[in-house]
Amino acid sequence: MSLKKQYIKKNQVCKVTFRVPRKAAMGADSICVVGDFNNWSIRDNPMEKLKSGDFKTTINLEANRAYQFRYFMDDKVWENDWEADRYVRSDYGNCDNSVVVV
Repeated sequence: MSLKKQYIKKNQVCKVTFRVPRKAAMGADSICVVGDFNNWSIRDNPMEKLKSGDFKTTINLEANRAYQFRYFMDDKVWENDWEADRYVRSDYGNCDNSVVVV
């Protein structure tokens, strides 16, 4: 998994590309990026499945902030980004959330 950051508009916005490689997708048919930037909606940010089997999507985020997120696979499995900037304890359940800092 990986995060690619591209700052635009004089560093006020960061285009973050979220990518889940085929191996990490574990045979998923669908993956959504879910986080505090979309009010933890499991539908708002679906990822595109590429011919390679990887999944990716790009989201514009306000710069100078940290955002918690996770991947939701096939409407049943939650997964963190293996290359997140850091991890924080979730307020729900016994797990951590990934964090991207932009």
